[in-house]
Amino acid sequence: MNVPQHLARRPREVDPRLLPAARAMGAKPGRIIRKHILPNCMSVIIISTALQIPSAIFTESFLSFIGLGVQAPMPSLGSLANASRAALQAYPYKLFYPAIGICLIVLSFNLLGDGLRDAFDPKLRR
Repeated sequence: MNVPQHLARRPREVDPRLLPAARAMGAKPGRIIRKHILPNCMSVIIISTALQIPSAIFTESFLSFIGLGVQAPMPSLGSLANASRAALQAYPYKLFYPAIGICLIVLSFNLLGDGLRDAFDPKLRR
């Protein structure tokens, strides 16, 4: 998996003695993963997912616009924009609404991802 450059940061440090100590105390592997490893990885997973959603939405819209996306019965902003191309001279607002919808959705998920990255970044906490 390719990690974007702004996400390529180290999760918070785990004491190297912590995992062997948990094993020595009899903790099962599931508990070690749940209590010690997963909390260190969750922020990176959440941020990466939030920042990949806009890319997926834009890709689906583009593929639907050029006719390679979802088929006719399923609605898509890209297929709505493609259908409005034929009547662009007479009804330009038909293209305006799907385009604004795509822009707002992609922008909102980008802002959400940036906000989550700032919230989970340990360097910004004081």
